[in-house]
Amino acid sequence: MADPQPVETLGLTKVYRDFWGRSKVHALVGLDLAIERGEIFGLLGPNGSGKSTTIKLLLGLIFPTAGKATVLGHAPGTPAVNQRIGYLPEESYLHRFLTGEETVDFYGRLFGLPRRERRRRTAELLDLVGLDRRARVRQLREYSKGMSRRIGLAQALVNDPALLLLDEPTSGLDPIGTREMKDLILHLKARGKTILLSSHLLADVQDVCDRIGILDRGRLKELGRVRDLLLMRDVFQLQAKGVTAQAREAILASARGAGATVLSAEHPTTTLEELFLRVVQADAGRAPHKPGGPESPGTPDAPEPPAPADGNA
Repeated sequence: MADPQPVETLGLTKVYRDFWGRSKVHALVGLDLAIERGEIFGLLGPNGSGKSTTIKLLLGLIFPTAGKATVLGHAPGTPAVNQRIGYLPEESYLHRFLTGEETVDFYGRLFGLPRRERRRRTAELLDLVGLDRRARVRQLREYSKGMSRRIGLAQALVNDPALLLLDEPTSGLDPIGTREMKDLILHLKARGKTILLSSHLLADVQDVCDRIGILDRGRLKELGRVRDLLLMRDVFQLQAKGVTAQAREAILASARGAGATVLSAEHPTTTLEELFLRVVQADAGRAPHKPGGPESPGTPDAPEPPAPADGNA
């Protein structure tokens, strides 16, 4: 028997009602969706489009008004599902008095991992998300936003899930942290994870997702592979190096002679993200963190420990 799809919904609908039971908000209407094993699927949409409602339904936190959803072949929210999924919310409400190591160990205990396995998983996951030895023994209340996202992802991976649900994973990160988070997501895909990513940062989704779905006012408006949806089939682009001015004019004349309308002929540009990373990393003399590689000598976005409160110095 073939393994079930990680996520499948049929006519999934959620209507929020008022005190009197009258329909108030149609948050999600007739969602038909199937996420394939081993892909990164991006869920896009403006505020109020139904992204968060969809994730809550898949987690079993709320129940549908109509339709059906299955996660890894089971109803959402069942123990069989919860043992095999990981979730990174937009805001990770972790225990701020615990250290990074204690946090991962704590969630490992919730999943019933034996002590030796917890120690191994804790070291492995903290290496994976790029938290160095100093950061691991600091309390979470001292963590920056970037470090908090890293430890949040580590706790989402503690049970080695088959399916990851990531809600705004790059929210609040600086360009370096954003790039490293995207590299980490791609690394997890290479390890066979299926990932559902919800975000309103379109460039991040374009960089990492295989397919996307666009929600608007609770309805799925577009669905497909990123490249297919973005491809401009009526425009042909040629890139070449070492083209002289004379060769350029000959190419343009040839295109016009063949009946084409030349829309532009200019030098390509890099992205602002690539420029920023190149400048900052060159100035700092460091290479970006590679997921699963040796820990870096320090964590770039680590803030200084907070000053003692009055009377506690």
